Amino acid sequence: MDNPYLLIYCTCPDQAMAERIAEALVADRLAACVNIVPGITSIYRWQGEIQHDSELLLLIKTRGERYPALEARIRELHSYEVPEIIAVPIQRGSESYLAWLDASVGKAS
Repeated sequence: MDNPYLLIYCTCPDQAMAERIAEALVADRLAACVNIVPGITSIYRWQGEIQHDSELLLLIKTRGERYPALEARIRELHSYEVPEIIAVPIQRGSESYLAWLDASVGKAS
């Protein structure tokens, strides 16, 4: 894998759920770090209606091989029928940060 690192976006309806998911992902070594960004407004179509909701955004840093288990864990803990789980590759990062990320989630052999 040329680029083994991912940044995953996931929205949550409230602080309690955001913290519960973030803590579980870090405790399970599925993520090295999860930032919780409060105060976002999401506008989207759901069941034929335009919705406006206050949410929090999780910024989840991990390795690509952890993605399937990470997605499954989010789905297990999340209250949304269709949670936002979007992964984008991390193109570059400082060597020391990426080494810490590897140590935090475990680097594939």
